[in-house]
Amino acid sequence: MLTMFLASLDQTVVGTATPRIVTDLGGFSQYTWITSAYIIASAISVLVTGKLTDMYGRKYFFVAGIGLFILASLFCGLSNTITHIIIFRGVQGLAAGMMMANSFTIIGDLFPPSERAKYQGFMSGIFGISSVIGPALGGFITDALSWHWIFFINIPLGIVIVTVIMLFFPNFRPDNLKHSVDYAGLTVLVFAVLPAMLSLSQGGVEYPWMSIQIMGMLGFSLLMLAVFVLIERKSKEPIIPLWFFKNRILGVSFIVMVLTAFGMFGTIIFIPLFFQNVMGASPTASGTMLSPMMLGAVAGSIISGQLLSRAGGHYRLQGALGILIITIGMVLLSSMSVATGFTRAIVFITITGFGLGITMPLYTIAVQNAVPYKYLGAVTSLASFSRPLGGSIGLAVMGAVMNRRLAAEFNANIPSAIKSINLPEQLALLLRDKPQSFINAGMQAQLKNILGQLSPQGADLFNQVLETLRHALSSAISEVFLVAAVVLAAAFVANLFIKEIPLRKKNV
Repeated sequence: MLTMFLASLDQTVVGTATPRIVTDLGGFSQYTWITSAYIIASAISVLVTGKLTDMYGRKYFFVAGIGLFILASLFCGLSNTITHIIIFRGVQGLAAGMMMANSFTIIGDLFPPSERAKYQGFMSGIFGISSVIGPALGGFITDALSWHWIFFINIPLGIVIVTVIMLFFPNFRPDNLKHSVDYAGLTVLVFAVLPAMLSLSQGGVEYPWMSIQIMGMLGFSLLMLAVFVLIERKSKEPIIPLWFFKNRILGVSFIVMVLTAFGMFGTIIFIPLFFQNVMGASPTASGTMLSPMMLGAVAGSIISGQLLSRAGGHYRLQGALGILIITIGMVLLSSMSVATGFTRAIVFITITGFGLGITMPLYTIAVQNAVPYKYLGAVTSLASFSRPLGGSIGLAVMGAVMNRRLAAEFNANIPSAIKSINLPEQLALLLRDKPQSFINAGMQAQLKNILGQLSPQGADLFNQVLETLRHALSSAISEVFLVAAVVLAAAFVANLFIKEIPLRKKNV
């Protein structure tokens, strides 16, 4: 629970501060990369770690993950370019994958499936509680000190957690047999996942979807996936047993988790952007306003976990309810505009958070219950992998949707007086093709200065540009939420096909 607190606190603190980081360092087109680098790295790490902990135990992978997380946090805080922070966020992601792969697996070591949901609910509750603290803390630190300190706060907390784990944490190891690591499968798996997730993050943002770069990465990923399947079929101890994908519970759960993660990351990443750049809230205020959503998630996860354990394990029914509520929340969020009041926005995000909370414990329990205990780490890691995979797909799609809609809305409504001014070529191209660049304070100052030199009404024209940008960003983010709602509706349909089996009373 302490480790979960650290990892989730970091995610929500950084989410709130990301608009300020991009404003200070530039590179709005790389806005989603600060999160995507973390997600991609954690996805690779979590897949590998799960199987290894089945072989060699959980404890020292846990310690190594937290130690690396502390080191990466230090370098994130010392970063002074957008490239540096993206790189070290990737290192943080590797560490977080090791931490998260263990956090939910350990519940399976301690309790049988029939009891796990209650404790998974508590774990999700810890995630929610830290998420309540995180946005407000991230906003406060960003306003009072600087965004650099949102990373430095991980260091003392991480040191305490490493100390506690070394002293008190039991060294779970499912057996004492001699194992052989599937190094070939492990290597090929990394080469299959990495280019696929890179292409999802860069497609439509840095390169067109049909470009050689994106198609090349996707093609290479598919080739490596085919090689991986061949290796795993012959491996004595495969990283991912292929029979997992023949199991209906595992297959449907994986699809549903990918689709719901699509919506979850959209809320976490784009809500602060809406609050700060459309509604004009400070980072502290936007962080505070995210707290009701996280409290809703805490309530939903605890209630859902208790119901799953006490009411007979009806994860299909509870999943349908949770996804329906998230979808309704996304539709409500898509209706927001520059005229939306803070109270209304908070109600919408609270509804969304409650739905997310309901779904959090369900599918991990479902997949753990569907396989023998000796595969606990591998199947839990596969379930955990579905979330960063869905998040990467979501950020790729929603980032592309936002940038395209923003440019279209801005160019359709930009004041005619601006078009008649002979702006420097580079500035004019940015206004036409990448108006999101002017969310950056430095670019705004440059535009204001040039407009003041070229026109006596320069200050008024500058304010009109900012207002046009604000309305365009509102429309773009609304479309993002609508896309998320459609994907969540697909998750609702997929959930109907999951097979329910009784939750086991023992670990076997």
